[in-house]
Order: sequence, then structure tokens, then C-alpha cells
Amino acid sequence: METDTEKVKRSFVLDGLDCSNCAMKIESNIQKMKGLESCSVSFATKTLTMEIPKAQEGELVERATRTIHELEPHIQVIDKNERQLKRGQSDSSSHHHGASHTRRMINRLVVGSALLALGLGAQLAPLYELAAFLAAYVIIGGDILLKSAQNMFKGRVFDENFLMSIATIGAFLIQEYPEGVAVMLFYQVGELFQSIAVNRSRKSISELMNIRPDYANLKVGHDTQRVNPEDVRVGQHIVIKPGERVPLDGKVLEGYSAMDTSALTGESVPREAEPGQDVLSGFINQTGVLTVEVTKVFGESTVSKILDLVENASSKKAPTEHFITKFAKWYTPAVVIIAILLTVVPPLVLTGASFSEWVYRALIFLVISCPCALVVSIPLGFFGGIGASSRNGVLVKGSNYLEALNDVKYVVFDKTGTLTKGAFTVSSIQPASGTTQQELLHFAAYAEIHSNHPIAHSIRQAYGAELDESRIASYNEMSGHGIRVQVEGKEVLAGNHKLMALEQIPAPIPEETGTIVHVAIDREYAGYLVISDEIKEDSSKAIKALKSLGIRKTVMLTGDLKAVGQQVGQQLGIDEVRAELLPHNKVEEIEKLELAKHKREKIAFVGDGINDTPVLARADVGIAMGGLGSDAAIEAADIVIMTDEPSKLAAAIQIAKKTRRIVWQNILFAMGVKGLFLLLGAFGVASMWEAVFADVGVTVLAVVNAMRVLKTQPNI
Repeated sequence: METDTEKVKRSFVLDGLDCSNCAMKIESNIQKMKGLESCSVSFATKTLTMEIPKAQEGELVERATRTIHELEPHIQVIDKNERQLKRGQSDSSSHHHGASHTRRMINRLVVGSALLALGLGAQLAPLYELAAFLAAYVIIGGDILLKSAQNMFKGRVFDENFLMSIATIGAFLIQEYPEGVAVMLFYQVGELFQSIAVNRSRKSISELMNIRPDYANLKVGHDTQRVNPEDVRVGQHIVIKPGERVPLDGKVLEGYSAMDTSALTGESVPREAEPGQDVLSGFINQTGVLTVEVTKVFGESTVSKILDLVENASSKKAPTEHFITKFAKWYTPAVVIIAILLTVVPPLVLTGASFSEWVYRALIFLVISCPCALVVSIPLGFFGGIGASSRNGVLVKGSNYLEALNDVKYVVFDKTGTLTKGAFTVSSIQPASGTTQQELLHFAAYAEIHSNHPIAHSIRQAYGAELDESRIASYNEMSGHGIRVQVEGKEVLAGNHKLMALEQIPAPIPEETGTIVHVAIDREYAGYLVISDEIKEDSSKAIKALKSLGIRKTVMLTGDLKAVGQQVGQQLGIDEVRAELLPHNKVEEIEKLELAKHKREKIAFVGDGINDTPVLARADVGIAMGGLGSDAAIEAADIVIMTDEPSKLAAAIQIAKKTRRIVWQNILFAMGVKGLFLLLGAFGVASMWEAVFADVGVTVLAVVNAMRVLKTQPNI
């Protein structure tokens, strides 16, 4: 049933979005629309993402499309779903369009350069010389002049087109014809290189995300039929041949094979697949033929969620990105005002100062002031960091979370399934007098018949026999304590020591290390089972790596016994262990750490279970185990580790640190070079040629530097 408060997320591809300033304008204008919940435009992926009330969906989508066409008439707005259905066609047409645009621009630059050389080299009459320069100027920069005029008529004056137009027209007015043409030529060459670099970066990112399956082999009787993965339903059987990508999440029914999981997990070692094992969409089948029963529809499958997470990650922008957006908004009008003052004030105040000289200096000031290097390279840097993380098996849901990893000083871990394998085995059965081992295991297995907890699974596995549900009644699970159930007419209690204390049933405190499950039958103590869990191979490496990265404190929170928690903590070198906690106690412990830390420091929590969901949401950065973790935990988390390896957190922090380093390199480099040339131009030391070289060079170098993030290989 639809409600007034129901919201929907819509994504659109903005085909033809080739200007970072345009992306900023589109975002700021759509954000002003009344009724819109949120809006983000990603220049890196050419994507508009909007969250809108369901009741106003049609109206707001239409208004947003109209706004985009008013701002940038050449941009095509394509629904993301339509784009995905026609993926091959749209990609190739987009590639063709980009290539033809590049060819046209190169032809214009060649013709314009020839006319510029003619005007400079040939001994032409003044009128013909002016004609040659004007022709070169219009051929090279006609589109810039046109865009500037269109934007001015729409009331949008201060952008890079306006800066270049006023600077070059000013050069012609003071009869510096060659410089006017040269500035436009170098600006267009720079834009061309920038476009090529940005497109290469986009291509690298899209290749990292090229995990979407094209088809599924649906089993129909004894035959198979090639269908769209979105048309396959839960419970249907699909066949996966060697070399094919697994299209949907499922369980192997027949066949044995090795699976290449690198696209999802970043792991190079193949994973064995055999009957009974789960396989995830996005894996690549390497050897045998598999028959798989589908367990999730395509929209809920791993590959679909990953694509959605990564493609929409840019909607949650980092503070640095927000700063640059605001900075660019005020920066351009400020430099135009300063340029006007440079033109007017010195000739009036300084003796001997000529008006034409200070106009020339003001024009240099305008050329170098364009903020393209910052506006383009910073979003690309963050998106590259998100792409590099995903290639290493870590999904970051937004660049704000990637940046937040830099400030994490406290890392808090859940124990079971996070630092340990969560693959429990019953290591000891200790019945009380009057009860046999088999009886104790029998009642414990029936008590745990409906539980999805790994401990319950290990007890049922140890029992071995088939469980008959008709033998149980009034099943009641008590969070943080255990289970109360009627089995064959007897009241059975199975749980921890707190459950026995709550029910006032005397129970010993065993010395064995492991998880203890106490059992009482008809309120008489019947004995206990010891369940042991194994520590993950890379947990110790993860703790050492985090400490080497400057993490101040590692903490483990567990609902398990204090003795078990302490033993695991000592083995791994964890600073602090807090045990015997209920889900709400874990939130309280996070809040205690919150009070102890400095304001700028952040707390990361790593967990995997449904009971970790409140803590994941409460921590500054919530990190879920994506391989074995619950859907609720993955949904609540800000970052998802697809390999279930805690050491991947250290890898993500390394990538985050490199991303921030590169982003700030670009900010300082661009601001430094621009500041220097603004001063040199204002004092008449730099010419317009040098100014445009500096502007173009800074932008191209900043974009190329941002692309380095994609190549990051953490040394964990």
C-alpha cells in the first residue's frame, strides 16, 4: 500500500555530461526543487541520483529533466534501467559519439592553428591579418563564445566559458590578436586532454564494475534456455558452464568447479564449489558445469547490490568535495571583481600607469583563475578510491565514509563471524547426574531447531539425526539469554548462564574455554555443552596492520563468556575485551568510547550478525562482513568487506589515506600554481601565454594524478 511518506530512488545517465562545472550547476538547480528529498550528480559516472516522494515521482522527474535541458540542451537524460537493458548498444554509441567529438575538435584545432600561423608568419595587410586571426579565433573558440552567450541570457554569468570569452575578447580589443587566439587554442587543447583523461578514468572505473551478467541458462525440463537474469525466479534451476559468469545467487545442486571470485572479493585464489555450497552472482565459473538453485532474484543478488552501492556511492559526498563546490561557487565571481578592480583602480591611482597595460594584466588574472583543476580532479580522486577499494573486496557506500576512514582511531570488533570463523563445533558434552550424553544432546538439538545462530547449527550437526518439528511446542527465543521450548511434553531451557540465573536454576561455571550452552529439563539442571570457535587466519595480521596504521585502540565486544573473550583477545593482541554483552549493551559500550575520544577522532565497528545492526548504525563508520554477514548488517553498514577478512579493513584505510593524500596534493598544487601566477600576472611578470599554459597544465596534471588512486595496491 502506497503512503504519502513513501520514497523512491531514481537514477539517470546524463549522456553528454563532459563538464564538471555543468554537473555542479545541474545539481544545485535540481536541489532547489520543492518536494525533493535529496539529489546528487556524479561527474565521474555521468549519473543523476534523486530520492523523491512516491506520490510526486512523475512530476519531479519531469521537472528535473526540463531543468537539465534548460541548463545544458545537448545532454540526453536516460533512465538508468533503460540504459542497463540496452547496455551494449548505449555504451558503443556513447563511445562512438565521444570518438567523433574528439575528431571534430582535433580538425578544428588543426585548421585554427594553420590560420594562426598564417597570421603570424605571412606578411599580410593589417585587414587581412585581422581576418586570419578572427577566423582562427571563431573556428577554435566559437562554441565557447556561444555557450557563454547562452548562459548569460539565462542569468548564469560566472563560469569558465565566461572567463575565457572575456579574456580573449579583451585581448582582441587591446589589439593583442595572436595572444587572444593562442589563449583560446591552448584552453581547447587543455580541455581535449582533460576530456581524454576523464574518459579514461571513467573507463577504468566502469571496467572495475564490469561484473553485471548478460544472461542466465535457465533449466527447462532437460533443456536450457538463455534468458535475462531479471526474469529468473527463486527456486528455479540454472546451468553455469565453464567460462561463464554466475548470474544469480544460489546453492549448487550438481557439479564440481573452481570459481574465480576476484571481481567481487579481490582474491586471486579460486574458491571450490560443490553440491550444497553457496555461489554468488559475479563469480566466474572456471572448470566444471554446475547446476544451481536460485536463492535470490536479480534485484536482491550480490552483483546487483554491489553495482548499486558503487554506482550510487558518489551521492554521499566527502566534506572536501562539499568544500570545493562551495569554494568554486564564490571563487569565480570574486576573481572577476578583482579583475575589474585591477583594470580600473591602478590607472587612476598610479602615475604613469596605462589603461591598456592594466587591462592586459586583468585578462591574465581571469585566464589563470579558472577552478577546473579542483572541480574535476577531486570528485575523480574520491571515485577512484571507491573503485580501488571495490577491486580489493571492500565496498564503500560513499566518499564521505572513505574520507572518514582517515580519522578512525578506535576500531571495535564483534567476535563471532568477524574475528573468528563462526564455524562452531561441539567439543565437549557434560551431562549432570541422571542424564546421558545422548539425552542432553537430543534435548539441546530440539531446543535449537528453529535458531539460525551458528552455535545452534553446530549442536544440530553434532546430533546428526533428523529432527521432527511435531515433537516441539511453544517455542520462545529470549534475546541474549537462550530458548524456552516444550519438547515431547517436557519444558526445556537452553542458553547461557544468565538464563539459568534468571530462571533460578543452579548451574556450575565450567572451566573449559568455549561457548557454554546450559540445558535444564523441567526446571532440573541437565548439563552443558561446550562449543568452540576457530580464529580466522588473518585476524592477528589485521590487528597488527591496524596498529601500524596509527589506530589508537582496538576493542572486542562479545556476548560470549568473559573467559572465552579474554582468550581470543590475548591471542590476537586486542587492547580491550568487553564480554557477556546483549545487543543494547554493545551500543552503550560504543557510546562510552564516544565520550573518551577526541572530537575529530572516529570509531569504526566491524560486525556480521543481525544483532550487530544497532551498533553498525551507531558507530561513526559501520563495517559489515559481506560474505557470511546477515542482509540486515550489510544494509546498516557504511562499508562492506566482501571477503569476510578483517585485514581488508586495514587495506581500506590504506586506500583512504592514499586517496586523501592525492586529493590534497591536487588542492595544494592547483591553489599554489594559480596563486603564484595570479600574483605574477597582476604585477605584469607573467604573460597571457604563460598563464594559459599554467591553467591547462595544472588541470591535466591534477586529473592524471587523481587517476593514480585506481592503481592502489595495499601492502597488507
